[in-house]
Amino acid sequence: MTSAEPQPVGARAFERLMTTFEPFETDPAIAVAVSGGRDSLALALLAHDWAAARGGRIVALIVDHGLRVGSDLEAASTRDLLERHGIEAVVLRWLGDKPKSGLQAAARAERYRLLCNECRRHGILHLLLAHHANDQAETVTMRAVRGSGPDGLAGMAAVIERPDVRLLRPLLAVPRARLTATLLECGVEWIDDPSNADPRFERARLRAASSARAVTVAPAVESGARAARERRLAEAAVETLEFDHAGVAAIDRAGFCRLAADLRTGLLSRVVLAIGGRDHAPRRDRAERAARRLAGLIGRGKSGKAQDFTLSACRLTLRKAPEGRLRWIVWPESGRNGRQPLVPAEFFACGERAASHVD
Repeated sequence: MTSAEPQPVGARAFERLMTTFEPFETDPAIAVAVSGGRDSLALALLAHDWAAARGGRIVALIVDHGLRVGSDLEAASTRDLLERHGIEAVVLRWLGDKPKSGLQAAARAERYRLLCNECRRHGILHLLLAHHANDQAETVTMRAVRGSGPDGLAGMAAVIERPDVRLLRPLLAVPRARLTATLLECGVEWIDDPSNADPRFERARLRAASSARAVTVAPAVESGARAARERRLAEAAVETLEFDHAGVAAIDRAGFCRLAADLRTGLLSRVVLAIGGRDHAPRRDRAERAARRLAGLIGRGKSGKAQDFTLSACRLTLRKAPEGRLRWIVWPESGRNGRQPLVPAEFFACGERAASHVD
């Protein structure tokens, strides 16, 4: 193999990619969203070996949207292929009527609903998604065309914290050609979804245009800086956060004020993402303003006291603890969430390597 040819993703390379998301349970249970295409199949095989090396397991979740004739047979074929490789696989089906407009958005929402519900049923905290460097570049390009600001141009997040599961994208720095090479090396065939080439969809048109111009997508920047920031957030979380089992978080105000401005914003974004249960963190300008309110820099009423406010489906109120400490209490706005949020160790990379997330 020449140096110009794409290199497969090996076990050690995948381990480095997963390190960013540590810690995991001692015997990790991981779900992988699998479509049958090359990207998700490669991810499933890599994750299977990664989990097995740690005494854990994965469950492959295959969503059959029922939008094409034969999609059920493709899903069954993908399940059989995975099971031949020793991977447990479950087919989830989108039942009922399908909308006549906004079909892609509806299918995406239903896909995530099915995936997250199945993770909850299995008691699995981590769901791996196969978005890679090419997908990331396409996302940024599409958002640039729409005139997105800096938040949109940041692309897809490597981690999304939902109330009951973490969505993890370990392949964002990996070009698709390397995933193809991984499957070829393993001798595994895949099914390409015809919708990926359907000109009705924006992403498919962008891929066609890129192919015609022979555009090369550069891999994302290595995750070292992100890992360092996650570690700083971990330390901040340990010092300032408390959770209870009613779906409420408490942020120690004195500890929060001691953090650097960027850590205050990042910490608050993570907390409201977990408590509020939305798909995306608040816009950075809103999160920054809210963090300044928590630090007492703005937002005082005529009496000089901090005022309650809302942010991303969360309500934030300043209260005094029995021992006299001031704490900002964060809870779901109007009971929207209604579920226990992730405990801090589950969405901040804190603690020792391979430490358990579960009490």
